Amino acid sequence: MCGIIGYTGSEDVREVLLDALELLEYRGYDSAGIAVEDSASGQVKVCKCAGRVKDLRLICEAEKFITDCGIGHTRWATHGGVNDTNAHPHQVGKVTLVHNGIIENYRELIADYELENVLQTETDSEVVAALMDRFYQGDAERAIRKTVSKLKGTFALVILFQDRPGEIYSVRNVSPIVATLCSEGAMLASDLTALCRFTNRYFVVPEYHILKLSRDEVSLKDLNGNEVEPEYQEVDWELNNAGKNGYPFYMEKEIMEQPDAILHTIEDRLKDGMPDFTADGVPDEIFSQCERVNVIACGTAMHAGLVAQALVKSILHMRIEVDMASEFMYSDPVIDEKTLVIAVSQSGETIDTLEAVKYARKCGAKCLSIINVRGSSIARASDYVLYTNAGPEIAVASTKAYTTQLAVFYLIVAKMAYLSGAFSKEETKRFIGELCRTPEVMKKVLERRQEIHRLANKVLEAKDLFMIGRGLDYSILLEGSLKLKEVSYIHSEAYASGELKHGPIALITRDTPVVAAVTQERLMSKELSNIKEVCSRGADIVLFIKESLAENIDNAYDTFCLPDMQDEFMVMPASVALQLLAYYVSSDKGFDVDKPRNLAKVVTVE
Repeated sequence: MCGIIGYTGSEDVREVLLDALELLEYRGYDSAGIAVEDSASGQVKVCKCAGRVKDLRLICEAEKFITDCGIGHTRWATHGGVNDTNAHPHQVGKVTLVHNGIIENYRELIADYELENVLQTETDSEVVAALMDRFYQGDAERAIRKTVSKLKGTFALVILFQDRPGEIYSVRNVSPIVATLCSEGAMLASDLTALCRFTNRYFVVPEYHILKLSRDEVSLKDLNGNEVEPEYQEVDWELNNAGKNGYPFYMEKEIMEQPDAILHTIEDRLKDGMPDFTADGVPDEIFSQCERVNVIACGTAMHAGLVAQALVKSILHMRIEVDMASEFMYSDPVIDEKTLVIAVSQSGETIDTLEAVKYARKCGAKCLSIINVRGSSIARASDYVLYTNAGPEIAVASTKAYTTQLAVFYLIVAKMAYLSGAFSKEETKRFIGELCRTPEVMKKVLERRQEIHRLANKVLEAKDLFMIGRGLDYSILLEGSLKLKEVSYIHSEAYASGELKHGPIALITRDTPVVAAVTQERLMSKELSNIKEVCSRGADIVLFIKESLAENIDNAYDTFCLPDMQDEFMVMPASVALQLLAYYVSSDKGFDVDKPRNLAKVVTVE
């Protein structure tokens, strides 16, 4: 949650900050603000407002100042309502700061240090600014160390001190900060998206280390004052990947990028047609020696885990559980040194998943993470990492991150099947061969996207909607339903078709459309019977069906035929089709598809 940027250098600081905040807005868009050092007055000036970065731009255009140093913030509200006052940055005395995270003991700090009369907002973040100002006596690092020692919770803090011109300070616990020094100056941000205009070289700021940026220098120290050398990494994202490239929304662009993203995910993990994780540093032993698998994830990533669960059960006949990361630690999970825990997260910063990984490792389990962002917190907390290589995903509703997670799971299943003897070498190669068909099959769906656009009109005015399917179809409809909820605000629920008779069918009316998926041949007859059951209650049907199964389908249905793959791979083209359905419903309703209300891309608060 919340996007943070800091920059000092030779570029137009105001434009750098505003441009970066637009790229980071997917992290939160309740309010936005910047603070810059005005060289003429020697003051730190703050511009902020409730609303989007575009609103902030209008305010900033009216301000005149000369600056080469500043910080910015886009907010996802936790403590305090959405208004101009609660927007970041917060300024108390000589301290101006932005914050991502939650300070759990802010009420105690207010009482202990008698800060109530100083505070102007309802936020926990302003309490940190007031406390730091109380401790600041000209030594920035000492004030930071003393402040941090009093905080309980998660935080990424970026600070300007009024009498330290040209310097930006930062410290964090859990909440992410990455930084770099490049030809244009020094900068930091919540994630790489904001840096990639300038460089593909960066380092992750370690927890409880003080970062100091000046125009030509980066300094990193632990809390004892010892200098620490930053560990730079490189990312292979192309700089233009963070732009819309002519598409009206990032979500559409990212849907269209999926064939290439899948290819990038799998191509370097194949050797002679077999899955190979040698380059990732992932040994075969973690797959061959485990007795059970636990997948931990949230939201879309958890739905990818449900597909994996179905595959592992059907192919490997192995014990596997999929757990909501937020509930994992509180459910007394049965895990030990013989458990392989697979954590899934696009950002690698999802706090619930991160804490679940830490817990699992304390219990003795080996942890393998499936992550898109290199060097992220979950990646660093795990024993092993498989990166999805999807490139930056900006839209809040995840698309290409989901399908690349699926691709990695297919590789893992193939590897485990071969190691366990469930697949012969030839069977493994055939399985991988079908996976390699995925990009071309996805392209066929994308080429026919206008057909899906027409289907979207069938559900456009719905207030409630059901999605029904069996087996793997049910797994992907859970994700399809989530997409529709996220971006169109239609109340959508996915059900295993056979469960409709046990209660939910009571909600089916003539005003309730039903989206059905039929891609599994062995379940086709039962699924079609379930579809007829809802039709008899007056429901209109939008049907996504495997092409080879569609010959005798009732013409009364609004149907999209999915290009054929083996049944266990049909989740790939079906997922693309459901993503497009949600996208077109949202865009046709006139919504901001990329920034759905109340949501943020990265959830770094519990």
